Amino acid sequence: MFEQTFKNIDDIFHKDAGCSSELDYTEQSSWMLFLKYLDDLEYAKSLEAQLMGQEYQYIIDEDHRWSKWAAPKDAEGNFDHNNALTGDDLMDYVDGELFPYLKGFKQRAESPNTIEYKIGEIFGEIKNKIQSGYSLRDALEKVDQLSFRSQDATHELSHLYESKIKNMGNAGRNGGEYYTPRPLIRAMIDVVKPQIGETIYDGAAGSAGFLCEAFDYLRQGGRETKQLSTSDLKILQESTFYAKEKKSLAYVIAIMNMILHGIEAPNVLHTNTLGENLADIQPSNQHDIILANPPFGGKERPEVQQNFPIKTGETAFLFLQHFIKTLKPGGRAAIVIKNTFLSNTDNAAIALRKELLENCNLHTVLDCPAKTFLGAGVKTVVLFFTKGEPTQNTWFYQLDTGRSLGKTNPLNDNDLKEFIELQAAFKDSDKSWSLDVSKLDPTTWDLSVKNPNVEQEASLRSPQTIIEEIITLDKESEVILAKIQELL
Repeated sequence: MFEQTFKNIDDIFHKDAGCSSELDYTEQSSWMLFLKYLDDLEYAKSLEAQLMGQEYQYIIDEDHRWSKWAAPKDAEGNFDHNNALTGDDLMDYVDGELFPYLKGFKQRAESPNTIEYKIGEIFGEIKNKIQSGYSLRDALEKVDQLSFRSQDATHELSHLYESKIKNMGNAGRNGGEYYTPRPLIRAMIDVVKPQIGETIYDGAAGSAGFLCEAFDYLRQGGRETKQLSTSDLKILQESTFYAKEKKSLAYVIAIMNMILHGIEAPNVLHTNTLGENLADIQPSNQHDIILANPPFGGKERPEVQQNFPIKTGETAFLFLQHFIKTLKPGGRAAIVIKNTFLSNTDNAAIALRKELLENCNLHTVLDCPAKTFLGAGVKTVVLFFTKGEPTQNTWFYQLDTGRSLGKTNPLNDNDLKEFIELQAAFKDSDKSWSLDVSKLDPTTWDLSVKNPNVEQEASLRSPQTIIEEIITLDKESEVILAKIQELL
């Protein structure tokens, strides 16, 4: 229903000098979608109040409401071109009045958990990049065609928005870091099995894909598909999902993505998660479940490393320490990390593996194939662990899709079906096996993925062995050549 409208909006951005990539398209459509959503939400709440004989207190002042400046209507409900700002007038209003007004909500809001605060955060971070007031007018009219006034419409918009986030992975400027393949996320959720009443946290939220998928899972009743009560839905809306995100664009996209999935005021903080000292994390800050794909390959400054007992510049290793500390005792986690974490020989990696195995039950490791992540050149594993009990056995599963993954042939739910089925009972197969942790070398705690059910490739020979073989072959050649010369 709305797919063509989304394409038309991107076409408008493509022609404008201020937008240069899918990242810009998603960013600019996000703030417009947010304001349209807010207008539809306030309209629905005003009707509810009217039916109850009450007066609704609007969040946005009348002069700055979407229906006033972006899409004014005449008496018949048709678009009123005579009263619609365009060209330079529209640009002056948006940049000079609208954005400063919306940014001011952050100071006026009662607390960070309100939608007013989110409005202020979003418009304090985002900028209107569209340079032509006529392009902006065209885009606003297209966005106004989208509706949030029915569950079906919002559901379709959430799918289209997810597609935009996915396309960012091919847009350069590290767009791929915002997108974790949804089939992998769903498999992680299937293993962790969240329940209503548990809190779920992602300290490296990106586009909030983990939280959106977990919300969908729980809203549909979880694995048992049970009917949710009114109190269940309230808990799901207000006190289940928590996130932190450092980057401005990702923060805005996370908020919009969660709203489109049905979470009205997302508990997403715009902050550097690693800037928090582990010693300051109290039980009140801990969570039942952590689902995350922290950035890897980054390097953190020495002052940030001081917040962690195991000092390292590797961002992913710092995040793993944060996640372990942020889990409640008995809490469950599923974390994506580089597969080199399992075998790196540096002091930090060894210490972190020891910490994980001694203080958590690392019950499952999912070994993902190359190109699971679009644009990422490294192989990854997913660590599944429970906090508060030492690891005795770790069950490994080596995911083999039987094909080369890529943009036109991505990971799908069916690829992970066997993993989910076998993992439930930690069954051995050609692709899965168990490791007795007591047999690990305590000096390295090496957890390398070595499938005992597959014949290992011959190890590389040493340079000395190769040289000796060359000398032997040369001597044999000399004997043969000498015999040939005798025959001549």
